[in-house]
Formats: sequence, C-alpha cells, structure tokens
Amino acid sequence: MNPVLKLLMETGGQLGIPEMARVLGLTEDQVKAEIEELKRQGILLGWRPVFNFSRGEDGMVRAVIEVRITPERGGGFDRLAERIAKFDEVESCYLMSGGYDLLVFVSGESLHKVAAFVSEKLATIEGVLSTSTHFLLRTYKEQGFLVSPQGEAKTRLDVSP
Repeated sequence: MNPVLKLLMETGGQLGIPEMARVLGLTEDQVKAEIEELKRQGILLGWRPVFNFSRGEDGMVRAVIEVRITPERGGGFDRLAERIAKFDEVESCYLMSGGYDLLVFVSGESLHKVAAFVSEKLATIEGVLSTSTHFLLRTYKEQGFLVSPQGEAKTRLDVSP
C-alpha cells in the first residue's frame, strides 16, 4: 500500500505535510506529489473529521435504510443508486449482496424530516420496491474511534479483576 495513503488512513488526515514527511522520511514535495497523484487517480477524494454527535446539541438524527430496487435494463443498479446518492440527505450509499440491494445512510434535523425523506422522496422513486428504515440510537464506534456515552473517546478497553 502507498505509504502516504496508509499514513492518511491511520491518522485520519490529522498530520500536516511537514509532519507526514518527517514520519515517512520523505521531503515535503514528495508527500505533496503523492497526495496529488492519489487525488488524480480518484483514490483520495478527501477526508473529514470524526464527530461525536452525542456531545453536541445539534439534534442530528441518523438512519440506515435498506432499499430493494429493480435493476434497469442496460444499467443494472447503477443509475438508480447514483440518483439516490445525489440527495442531500444521503451521507453514503452502497450496493449490497443479500436481502436488499442498497444500504443508504441518511441524516436529518429530526425523526420527522428523515421519515419524510424516506416516504416522500426515496420510496416514491420508480424502481424502488421497498425500504426498511433503522434509526441510530447510540454510537459506540465511529470510523475506528471508540465513543463513550459521556462523549469522551476511550482509547483502551476496561480491565476487570
């Protein structure tokens, strides 16, 4: 694996170019060139911070939606999946194997707004056969980071006697 990409994945993009160069034993120009090449190849699309939404007061509601769709002739699942992925409410959209076709992660300001998105926008799309919505109640781990109920990230497991 590309060492710059590996370091980005391990640190979540928290290191600056000078720190990355020092860790990898490269020059800053080499690190910049590697990052630009990863972007050019479409491998590195960007990185985002990891939030603990339970600490905030924004009231963000997240849901996971299982979607069954009818594949289209000549396009399979792609065209419909890409259409669904373009909605602002959709954080992520994955083609899956198993009992449903798409796994869609959605966020909204309230349960009502997420439910309205599903019933008014998602379920009404031609080709969508069914949806099953699951609201996220508590986050224990987000993108590799443990999240405690009090909002402080835990780095080690508790040891009991």
